[in-house]
Amino acid sequence: MSDAPSRPTTPDTETPPTDTTADASSSHATRPASADRSDRIPSGSVAFGDLTRAAYCPRQLYYARQEPDRSIPDAQRSRIDLAFRYPDSVAASDADLVDRTIDVRPTVYRDRLRTLRDGGLRDRFGIPWRSLAIPDRTRAFLVGRSCHGIAHKVLSGTDADDPPIPTFASPGTPPDQGVWEPQTVRAVAIAKALAWEEEREIHRALVEYPAVGVVREVTLSVRTKAAYRRALRTTRGIDGPPSRVSDDRCQPCEYRDQCGTETRSLRSRLGL
Repeated sequence: MSDAPSRPTTPDTETPPTDTTADASSSHATRPASADRSDRIPSGSVAFGDLTRAAYCPRQLYYARQEPDRSIPDAQRSRIDLAFRYPDSVAASDADLVDRTIDVRPTVYRDRLRTLRDGGLRDRFGIPWRSLAIPDRTRAFLVGRSCHGIAHKVLSGTDADDPPIPTFASPGTPPDQGVWEPQTVRAVAIAKALAWEEEREIHRALVEYPAVGVVREVTLSVRTKAAYRRALRTTRGIDGPPSRVSDDRCQPCEYRDQCGTETRSLRSRLGL
């Protein structure tokens, strides 16, 4: 277990979930099932996962598109699933939490969840704990005008007239402040897709880091929407291998061997 932030992980699948029972009792139960909505993906629509990769490294996206199976690895899926176990995790034993592949000490993890439960979530984001712990919709397949994919949760607002708040759960760990830019792009994409479906403005999304018990907010500002548009243009424009880069993004990339990028330390670059 480590408290240190790591680079965001990007693998994802953008196919509709086959189990839609989680939505059955929500106010959205009369909507078409997620599997049916996949037939309404507009031509040229981009998957959330592709936007995330494009924002991280366009060349990584190029290689990922060659993969026959782009589903989430089991190790990452188990960490994402922690986002659906908050009520149980708050009171779980140290041994149980260690078995759940958390990235911080069990005492730290429980304290963070309890802080969110006991008013921290409402104080920071205006969202009651129940909305995050027992969301209205889970693994909702969203189809927007330009992008599509899965929002891990769609939360109700504090008041009946408040717009819903989409979230996605990252299997990684956050930076010291804010959200990694690729995940910011993904959050904006999710908010825009939900806004398209809801036919009203969605001004923010949440990014959950369930392996460390942290929640961050992304607002749709001029800066974040510009980052989203850049990623969208990049994704649509890739028809061959983009230019190779060589920086700190390369070391954790699963395609570094295929890419052929040299990942050298600063010491070796300086000839020391």
